[in-house]
Amino acid sequence: MKKSFKAFIAFFILAVTLLVPTQSVYAEDGSLDRVQEKGQLVIGTSGDFPPFEFYAEVDGEQQIVGMDMSIAQKIADDMGVELVIRDMEFDSLIPALEANNIDMIVAGMTPTAERRQSVNFSDIYYQTFQNIMVQAEDKGIYDSVESLRGQKVGVQTASLQEQLAEQIPDVELMQLGNINDLILALQTNRIEAIVMQGPNAVAHAENDNTLYTFEGDFELDEQDQGSAIAMRIGEDSLAAAVNESLGEILDQNLIEEYLGTAGEYMAGTSEEDVSDNFLGTYWTYFADGMYVTILISVISVLVGMVLGFILSLMRLAKNFVIRFLASSYVEFIRGTPLMIQVMFIYFGAGVFFDLPALTAGIIAVSLNSGAYICEIIRGGLNSVDSGQSEAARSLGMSKNQTMRYILFPQALKNIWPALGNEFITIIKESSIVSVIGVGELIFQTRIVRSASFKGILPLFVTMMVYFFLTFTLTKILNYFEGRMNHD
Repeated sequence: MKKSFKAFIAFFILAVTLLVPTQSVYAEDGSLDRVQEKGQLVIGTSGDFPPFEFYAEVDGEQQIVGMDMSIAQKIADDMGVELVIRDMEFDSLIPALEANNIDMIVAGMTPTAERRQSVNFSDIYYQTFQNIMVQAEDKGIYDSVESLRGQKVGVQTASLQEQLAEQIPDVELMQLGNINDLILALQTNRIEAIVMQGPNAVAHAENDNTLYTFEGDFELDEQDQGSAIAMRIGEDSLAAAVNESLGEILDQNLIEEYLGTAGEYMAGTSEEDVSDNFLGTYWTYFADGMYVTILISVISVLVGMVLGFILSLMRLAKNFVIRFLASSYVEFIRGTPLMIQVMFIYFGAGVFFDLPALTAGIIAVSLNSGAYICEIIRGGLNSVDSGQSEAARSLGMSKNQTMRYILFPQALKNIWPALGNEFITIIKESSIVSVIGVGELIFQTRIVRSASFKGILPLFVTMMVYFFLTFTLTKILNYFEGRMNHD
């Protein structure tokens, strides 16, 4: 047993080592040729950061727009390729770049010394400033960094602002991955202020009269006062092409034009219009999110049931090796968070091939569900009296026939409630795939919150949609459970 366990650990460590990206993968620079050969420039961004990148309706479709997206389009046009935008959480962007899921990061990112150790940056294309956001009613109380001494302050995870906030004396930080969550925390008095990049803070304040922002007197290095585009270390030809395009943008003073276009999109829907006709404006976002959530859940349930049934038979097998493999899989899956599994599959696969985020999410949720369904089915089969199996064998039935016609039908009545609970759980847990940019319901809610500058109303609508899905499924499952009990 000990030798088998050691062999399993050694195999696991080897697999992890092979999946971890290393610098040698990108040692030879052919980055620009690679992008031009595939005909696509895939960029990563976080679409909750107006006026740099945010969602708006363009020609009846949801699109990410903003100054950064105009810059990215100019770069793609200069390279003669199509621009592909992948939206994900800000703190997932650098892992996605290192895992080869994207070609570059265009997200108003500041080229700090810490980030330069992991990625290569272009020239700075926009000199920015850092602001403090407070509630409008508190603008007479908080007017400087010093005035926030000892207060609870919000920052976006893995951002420059997280480092700057530490300059506030005796500060207590709240770190969240999404700017809209920070705004909501501020409006509900969970925090007293937010440290934000200046243009983003101004955009929110101009669209919400309950907010007030002012420039913070932070101590900044020169390299921390601008935005740049991030690429992998060693991809010098791609960086040179990006810098050439950025040079043209700066020479032609296109930044102001791009900012003006972003402002037009932001002003396209007034606060009054959004309040009066919220569902009429954003219902398609929720509908698209519900469709993807149902798609992920249905496929994951079907795959998970097949995988779970196979694993349960393996765990009940007499062969030690088969039992050990199935048990190891189940214990490992149940012992690690689903979010880590999703990110590991998506980013790990990106080292070797381009696995779509939706596919990676379905695979992760299916593998996770299979482990739990395995234990549900195994428990149900063990609950059937052993005399049933002995009676079937005495009648000349094979093992397969006994399982198919005698044991499993009886076990199904016992495991159906637990299976139903797993189905409902999958609908809710599928929201985790939003961290890699899958457009399910939670992801679409984030888009609506960014586009509407509203925090609570989109969450309420999403909560009602989830309740509708789970309540409907519960009624369907209860119907079939009643049929089985009646039979």
